[in-house]
Amino acid sequence: MTSPRALPDFPWDSLAPFKERASSFGAGEPDGGIVDLSVGTPVDPTPAVVQEALREAADAPGYPQTYGTPTLREAVAVWFARRRGVPDLDPDGVLPTIGSKELVAWLPTLLGLGVGDVVGFPGIAYPTYDVGARLAGATPQVVDGLNALGPLTSATTPKLLWLNTPSNPTGRVLGVDHLAKVVAWARQHGVVVASDECYAELDWRADSTEPTTPSILDPRVCGGSHEGLLAVYSLSKQSNLAGYRAAFVAGDVSLVRRLLEVRKHAGMIVPWPVQQALTAALGDDAHVAEQKARYAARRATLRTAVEGFGLRVDHSDAGLYLWATRGEDSWATVEALASRGILVAPGTFYGHAGREHVRIALTATDERIAAAAARLLT
Repeated sequence: MTSPRALPDFPWDSLAPFKERASSFGAGEPDGGIVDLSVGTPVDPTPAVVQEALREAADAPGYPQTYGTPTLREAVAVWFARRRGVPDLDPDGVLPTIGSKELVAWLPTLLGLGVGDVVGFPGIAYPTYDVGARLAGATPQVVDGLNALGPLTSATTPKLLWLNTPSNPTGRVLGVDHLAKVVAWARQHGVVVASDECYAELDWRADSTEPTTPSILDPRVCGGSHEGLLAVYSLSKQSNLAGYRAAFVAGDVSLVRRLLEVRKHAGMIVPWPVQQALTAALGDDAHVAEQKARYAARRATLRTAVEGFGLRVDHSDAGLYLWATRGEDSWATVEALASRGILVAPGTFYGHAGREHVRIALTATDERIAAAAARLLT
């Protein structure tokens, strides 16, 4: 029997032959070569306000605070009030992390989960939720109903339950009512809920009246209490800071303090210059709006081309991806797109339920997005 700790192969490695095929497209032509839309890595410049904050903090001879500076934690609380509809976040319930993937992978371990404990997550989900459970020796388990309107069901009640809204890969947004249902269920069963909300600022819903997608910490969701709740957020996407590894977790003060104690022992500290850059980025909404406009234009161009190629785009209401299908095995779609010089990720990377979809990223330059669109519409 396979141990829960046994880790799967890194899925993107299996794209190598398709990457090679896409790379050979139009060899020698000006617009030839691969258009890599398989990963969500930003390609646009880091905002000047953030770069300047990093430079000014470059003289950092001492150890930084694991807890983050009081100024940074206050900036996160102010940002939650201004952008996420969370007016009452206690700065003591904020902790900077070395990117959000690190926190996702190690949260079960940091919370003390292990053999016999269950970590729940949606049926279509980023692989690291599963990996994090295995690293802790816990059991990963899909919980039905997390991204649907039906009742939540799980063979075994988890100790930790992951949400991802907006979803990577589907771009689906969970509304206030559904989030409140999940929180009520979790509290009834004594479950900690961690909500990965890293794409919240990239909301494409035309009927949305709020600046970002709803947070698990929204008082309409949690009744004004953050007990048992954690929100995870990264500035990699909204601020082109993937290279800075700038993120944070926020919510229940008692849970955050438990994480802090372990992280102190483990030396899991966000560098001082990055903390300063993170603070600056949180205080500047202008660069976020500018970047969102870039992605909106790329999304419009790419969606038209993808649909013209015969794919149907499902959900994709927020985030940096189109979740698309033409009703066939996802690897067949990957191959078809690679033959046009375009590399995408098969939905099987995100669970069996994604087997007929592909994830197409918006994270390429305007020129490469235009090249991809031209190939699909030819």
